[in-house]
Amino acid sequence: MLGFMDYVQNAFYEASQWDRDNSYGTLTATSRNLLDFQTPNGLRFHVSSLSSPNFATSYTLGSIGLVDGSLSYLYSSLPLSTLASNSSAIDLHRLVPGYRRLQDLRQPDEPWWWEIWHQGKRIDRREALLYGRLFLPRSTLEALYLRRLTPKTQLKVSCVSDSRLPNGGTILAHLQHDAAKHNTEYIYSTDSALLGVRGLYNFGPDPPPAHPPSESSHDPTISTANKAAAVAIASALAQPHGRFSAGGEIYYGLLNKSGGVSTGLRFTTLPSHTGFPYTMTLTLNPLMGNLSSTYSVQASPLLALSSRFDFNVYSYESEMQVGTELWRRVSKPEPHDLDWARRKMGLPILDKSIESSNDSDDMAGCLKARLDQRGSLGLLWEGRVKELLYSCGVTLDLKGGENMVSGFGLEMQYST
Repeated sequence: MLGFMDYVQNAFYEASQWDRDNSYGTLTATSRNLLDFQTPNGLRFHVSSLSSPNFATSYTLGSIGLVDGSLSYLYSSLPLSTLASNSSAIDLHRLVPGYRRLQDLRQPDEPWWWEIWHQGKRIDRREALLYGRLFLPRSTLEALYLRRLTPKTQLKVSCVSDSRLPNGGTILAHLQHDAAKHNTEYIYSTDSALLGVRGLYNFGPDPPPAHPPSESSHDPTISTANKAAAVAIASALAQPHGRFSAGGEIYYGLLNKSGGVSTGLRFTTLPSHTGFPYTMTLTLNPLMGNLSSTYSVQASPLLALSSRFDFNVYSYESEMQVGTELWRRVSKPEPHDLDWARRKMGLPILDKSIESSNDSDDMAGCLKARLDQRGSLGLLWEGRVKELLYSCGVTLDLKGGENMVSGFGLEMQYST
């Protein structure tokens, strides 16, 4: 389950209209969510608060052999006043990473749309996010600086300060450029003076041009309803049912004189697809000889399945892994017990299908499970009890004999 600070950061991306899925780094996000989820280890409790639309805090206390914790602070120049912060009101789908349904591409805003003028002077500013976390008692410090430079460009700088690391810490910088049709990312790390470039290209038709928020048509011969219907029909006909993407990355360490390269392909269905949503990926690391293929499908609104097959062309070693997530709705009293009375009174009978679709967001929790060919089984249940969010998981080694349990833990979150 995502922490409260990760939840707020994702809300900042959405509010600033930044597409996190249009990146080579998230090419295999769906399969990672379903197969690489982490099970809690030990006992951990989080208390968080969105004290104002621009400021959030979080405190963590854990016990894994010894008592430890952390203090976190976050500031956003973009007010997040509409963000649900109470743990009883947060949609669990925003906290539990699972199958990711990609949306249609959107053209970035024009730069001049962001300009705000007052008395002949520009007074607009670029939105930014600041985040810091201090781990105790180790005194390790994490920091993040995120800034939207232009509608197409974003700068992300993260750093870690720890006396146990070489040179006392490291800094990682990302300069991202998103033009909808393609995405480019430049990376620099002080660790080994690493330089890298990532890129992703989306095949298919170009996304429709964006329009200023204040732009409107005033044609008196066409009604507003007819315009909306015509735009909706034209958009539905123009949008493809799937998206094919290809990308790659290359990086090189100036100090250790070593580098790496990888490439990948992805096909995923879009909202206009009428069948089951599914995602297929194929990634290759030619230097290491690793080939990985994944297939994920959302069989129903409550069920998603995923599989991954890894193969090394040099050693001929292979690995197979399968995983699933199953959501459970909140049980409510069945309202159809009085259908007989409605028939006697001549009243319409309630439609169960409509009622079921209206309750699709009211979830009690999600069960995740994964299994690989070596007999490692991971189980994770993430849910909510009144105003308390919790994650309970266990990792089992089915071939371990008497020592089958290799990890068990419970995490609880409370936010206001």
